[in-house]
Amino acid sequence: MIYSVIAAVLVVLFYFGWKFTARNAYESARYTVIETDGPCEIREYPDLMLVSTDSKTQPVDQDGRFMRLFRYIDGANQQEQKVSMTTPVFMDPETQPTDRQMSFVIPQQTAAQGIPVPTGENVRIQQRAGGRFAVYRFSGRMNQATTAKAAEKLRDWMKRKGLNQAGSLETAGYDPPWTPGPFRRNEVLIRLENPADMDSDKQ
Repeated sequence: MIYSVIAAVLVVLFYFGWKFTARNAYESARYTVIETDGPCEIREYPDLMLVSTDSKTQPVDQDGRFMRLFRYIDGANQQEQKVSMTTPVFMDPETQPTDRQMSFVIPQQTAAQGIPVPTGENVRIQQRAGGRFAVYRFSGRMNQATTAKAAEKLRDWMKRKGLNQAGSLETAGYDPPWTPGPFRRNEVLIRLENPADMDSDKQ
């Protein structure tokens, strides 16, 4: 009995230790929830500034996207300025065969004060236009199989809701690599038609 109690205490301590040192420690991209239905949501995102790179300069068996972006926030920019890490990391899904993009969100304060200019190869600043998105949230490890399954569930939900797709699929990861699978927050997102555009189509 005593061992069960100790194990339960250790699990609780681990959970809360992880909770307060992982994704909750970082600024997260703002959004407004329009509707929630289980793991699915409709969200309204504002314009976001991103630092981005893609996989086209890498050999097939390597992926240096994360480290290129990490070097940027660690000071590999013209101002030699450190930039705070944020969540989520936006990515093109693994089902896309080539030139998959990865992006970090620029913190709000940094974006307002002036974004450092990248010096690294194949690293650029770009804007992610705001808008309405359908989102499916899931745990576990994000890979080609789990992403494809989540995307299928999101599209089925969109079909039932009568929601029209206006952009390609993207993924979002919120956790560092050491986070256990059951505690991970992953998402697939699809941009929706602007409600104003849908209303004009009906006229």
